[in-house]
Amino acid sequence: MQIPKEKFQIVGSRASEAEQISKPSLSFWKDVVIRFRKNKLAMFGIVLLILLIFMAIFGPYMTEHDYRTNNLMNTNKAPSSEHWFGTDDLGRDVFARTWEGARISLFIGVAAALVDFFIGVFYGGLAGYKGGRTDDLMMRIADILWGVPYLLLVILLMVVLGQGVGTMILAMTITGWINMSRIVRGQVLSLKNQEFVLASRTLGADLPRIMSKHLIPNTMGPILVTMTLSIPSAIFTESFLSYLGLGLTPPLASWGTMASDGLPALKYYPWRLFFPATFICLTIFAFNVIGDGLRDALDPRLRK
Repeated sequence: MQIPKEKFQIVGSRASEAEQISKPSLSFWKDVVIRFRKNKLAMFGIVLLILLIFMAIFGPYMTEHDYRTNNLMNTNKAPSSEHWFGTDDLGRDVFARTWEGARISLFIGVAAALVDFFIGVFYGGLAGYKGGRTDDLMMRIADILWGVPYLLLVILLMVVLGQGVGTMILAMTITGWINMSRIVRGQVLSLKNQEFVLASRTLGADLPRIMSKHLIPNTMGPILVTMTLSIPSAIFTESFLSYLGLGLTPPLASWGTMASDGLPALKYYPWRLFFPATFICLTIFAFNVIGDGLRDALDPRLRK
């Protein structure tokens, strides 16, 4: 007896339909971008940072007043339609000085982070890959530098080289790369004996190729997070040093120098301290939430 075909029913999906109903594959970095976009606080930090950078570029051109011009007839004027953020004790426009200071503060923060990135990745990657005595020697040198009092080092550099943007960046980066190097070293130590690295080494790849093609790309997650969080640290350090009088020399302006100048007048002219302090807080907040968002997005344990 022949059973008719109508009696049979296919269980599950057809082979031809399997690819149509399956979820499209995502690369690691595409998945990171998707999960980062879902973090509303991190996206708010991105928008806030873009606005701050936009104002740092174009803000000084939005007013007819120059940040260096003294006008003793307009000293300590409250915010008004003529001077949007008021004036300081020399009659200089606080709005123009705020955004000129944003340029310098952001430049110092980004430059210090980039220097930390290049030195730390090279030093930590080499120490972790070589291992043994080379690793011990390189990390003991890093430990010695880390033990040098930071403020004493900054004061010595300021005395020898003089105050300025270049000296400020050098003071921050002379020991600032150590934290990055330790993170990269730890990542490289865990990756250098993996099969894909051993295969590349067996095929004759030299150290620069192994580092650039295999080890460093696989450590970019912690590197990006550390770099993002080091920028607000550098901005805060610049503000702190400027507040102590170890920062830039007049007529250059930064948020730190403006906060230092505005603190004695806080009781009577609070706007002189309010604006630079507010933008320091907003910038540090923006970078911190972006760094936290990157850390969550790059965490492989959160992938679905």
